[in-house]
Amino acid sequence: MQISRRSLGRLAALAAGMLLAVQASTAVAADQVTIRYLSSQGGLAPHELADALGYFKDTGITLQNVGYAQGGPASLFALASGNVELGGAATASVLNSIAGGNDFVAAYPSNGIDKTTESVFYSLDGSPIKSIKDLAGKTIAVNTLGAHLDYTVREALHSVGLPENAAKLVVVPGPQLEQVLRSKQVDVSAFGYWQKTYEGVALKNGGLQKIVGDTDVLGEIAGGFTVLRRDWIRQHPQAAKIFVEKSQAALEYARLHPEETKALIAKVLASRGENAEIAQYFTGYGVREGGKAVNRDLQFWIDILARDGVLKPGQLKAGDILYDPANFAVAGN
Repeated sequence: MQISRRSLGRLAALAAGMLLAVQASTAVAADQVTIRYLSSQGGLAPHELADALGYFKDTGITLQNVGYAQGGPASLFALASGNVELGGAATASVLNSIAGGNDFVAAYPSNGIDKTTESVFYSLDGSPIKSIKDLAGKTIAVNTLGAHLDYTVREALHSVGLPENAAKLVVVPGPQLEQVLRSKQVDVSAFGYWQKTYEGVALKNGGLQKIVGDTDVLGEIAGGFTVLRRDWIRQHPQAAKIFVEKSQAALEYARLHPEETKALIAKVLASRGENAEIAQYFTGYGVREGGKAVNRDLQFWIDILARDGVLKPGQLKAGDILYDPANFAVAGN
């Protein structure tokens, strides 16, 4: 086992989303399956939203939260070691893990970046740090190393001709990102697209200036994927299919019903002893309609990793990594 570093249109859409949910509700897993997972502070993963919406009721699938993950790499490590049945991480981190020998499948894009949901790097008002070039030699707070923000910084620096390691990254949990910036323990704090709740609080408090967003560097793209082990999918093909369909249905629900989604997030956060007030700042999951992925979501990072020598040319192909139920035997299909 190895883990590497590095809205007639709105009504039509609503009807489509409802149809998807109804279709998904008729599916039943061939066996009773418990899927263990690690949560992230300050938000809900799509499968957690699906569970809160009751989408897994009478499917034979039970979700079990077994704790928190500091970041995506830790989630992938737990998945590789068999301590959980699903993981979730930034796309580049997933690819690195697969290249390192883990037979993972990218089940569906769990989140992404678009015009309303993106990761943003902030400095304090008045700071001379206002552009990507100004990041050289500076300290940047990120939630974890070897994941989305790490790779975004590298690509941002590369895009302006600077060494990819020109900035120093330090690990700071999401709830403390604002605090360490205001106390000047770091020069910059990076709020990931999955941390919009914490960012919303920080912006409400004022005094921050945006340096750059990850969409400026990467464009609109899936930020990360929910990941399953290939052997687990083969053992439970129907459960895997239902799990993915329900989670994608939850992503579509969130896209069509943002206020209701915020209320659900607040309810779950409160049940976990977290600050439910931050749910008001949720801006969405940032994924495409239907929670679908496209090849670029993976190929973009495959090409970058190959450029940097992490992958050999042709070593990984998006089509081999993205989940397709047609590639797995499903009883009754």
